[in-house]
Amino acid sequence: MNNKVIIVIPARYASSRYPGKPLAPLIGASGIAKSLIERSWLAAKQVGGVAEVYIATDDTRIAEAAEAFGAKVLMTAENCANGTERVADSLRSLGEMPDIVVNLQGDAPLTPPWFLTALIDEMRGDASVQMATPVLRCDGQTLANLRKDRQNGRVGGTTAVFDSNRDALYFSKEVVPFTDGDYAPDAATPVFHHVGAYAYRPTTLKAYQSWGICELEQLEGLEQLRFLARGIKVRCVEVEARGTVFWELNNPVDVSRIEAELKKRGTI
Repeated sequence: MNNKVIIVIPARYASSRYPGKPLAPLIGASGIAKSLIERSWLAAKQVGGVAEVYIATDDTRIAEAAEAFGAKVLMTAENCANGTERVADSLRSLGEMPDIVVNLQGDAPLTPPWFLTALIDEMRGDASVQMATPVLRCDGQTLANLRKDRQNGRVGGTTAVFDSNRDALYFSKEVVPFTDGDYAPDAATPVFHHVGAYAYRPTTLKAYQSWGICELEQLEGLEQLRFLARGIKVRCVEVEARGTVFWELNNPVDVSRIEAELKKRGTI
């Protein structure tokens, strides 16, 4: 193993739920608006021990915007089915392969650096782990947000269940496991929110491209289910919020949630 780590942020313009999402402006604590993709890139740049951060896209509008704020861009094919395929396709443009490829999804600018560091440490600590992803135990407020989205017909965050070895059993856009309990806003719950990031070995990532879309992946719209369907274990790494709020930009309603957290953190 060469222990080299890179972060790749996949971005596409034609989101079915939020067209043009990567270029959507988000206002920080200073009142300055920066695009979603720039804020995701800035989040990735906070992670230590990473050789390079790239944005992977097939769209010239996103590429030009990324290069304007100083990012390195890897152009990909137009027909990538999801972010993992886009990250895999971007490796064609690299010379030396890293040992670990981290995928920070371009709609997760609130991802704290220690979430990604935890993934990298897990992969470095166990060479048998082919893929890892962070999970965050929901407090009562986050669980309430997830439930509210589903009640209003919106697909919000993703939840995860895993075994005693912390290997995933399933991921879903429904709230799993089922619980009808009432929880205080700051109380721990039995539900784990899946964080939009992955770490892979390049060989496993390349194999993913060749497998084709599986039924569960298509039904749930969750790319990581292709690994489970092929018998590849996905290590769930529990991370802590440390007083921060994590939420992805899945729908326009999420803009205000994310901007509020940016201001709370003092992110300019």
